Amino acid sequence: MVTPNRWRPSPFVRFSLVLHLAMATATAIQPAFWPWWLAVLVADHLALTCASLWPRSTLLGDNMLRLPAAAIARKEIAITIDDGPDPKITPRVLDLLDRYRASASFFVIGERAATYPDLANEIVKRGHSVENHSQRHSRWFSFYGPGAFRRDIENAQSSIQKATGDAPFFFRAPAGLRNPLLYPALNRLGLRYVTWTRRGFDTVAADTQKIMRRLTRNLAPGDILLLHDGHSASTDSGQPVILEVLPSLLETAISSGLKPVSLRQAMRP
Repeated sequence: MVTPNRWRPSPFVRFSLVLHLAMATATAIQPAFWPWWLAVLVADHLALTCASLWPRSTLLGDNMLRLPAAAIARKEIAITIDDGPDPKITPRVLDLLDRYRASASFFVIGERAATYPDLANEIVKRGHSVENHSQRHSRWFSFYGPGAFRRDIENAQSSIQKATGDAPFFFRAPAGLRNPLLYPALNRLGLRYVTWTRRGFDTVAADTQKIMRRLTRNLAPGDILLLHDGHSASTDSGQPVILEVLPSLLETAISSGLKPVSLRQAMRP
């Protein structure tokens, strides 16, 4: 069961808030210098924008990039699979995971979970976790304000819980893009923000060998890997990339003594 938390701005966001207050005060005291105060604020907003466009940034708030120490000690890695469920691809992904006795975390889109509730429920029944990847996977998600974030994420929580009987513990933004106003909504819902250690770019790349190199170069305990069962690119033969990459990835991990687990399994003491 997820538990709401009080939102505490990150040091970077706190500095930005203090800076805005300081510039407002400076403008009131020295209005003739307003172009300089404005330039400072523009620079601050540019820094915030850069942090928002960097998925693995921790400047805006908590961002889980690797598994905790206990999972590293157990030589665990997490394979996370985004943008589903997809009725043509997800069942085959589940079969591959079964074959290698591996667990994964599926970051599903709320609307898709509502459209394919039996498939979303099947993910959980097979021993994997289903997490929140927004309700609509909007391209404008990173421009949302507090109210839009709250409604979208709450709707996704509801859609996923209705389909699976289980509320997500983790959240990942579409494409990993966000802004500082996301975090109050996550804290209100008790969700933890997660990105990845490495990703294969399998929504835009079809070269499976290149994708494998991106995912397995210096592969180590604690890594969080990203693949897609929704919006997947296709190989030259028309095969969804994940279906060709996942068996090789699992074989490489297991042969290296690593255990693929879901994020929830990795969080156990």
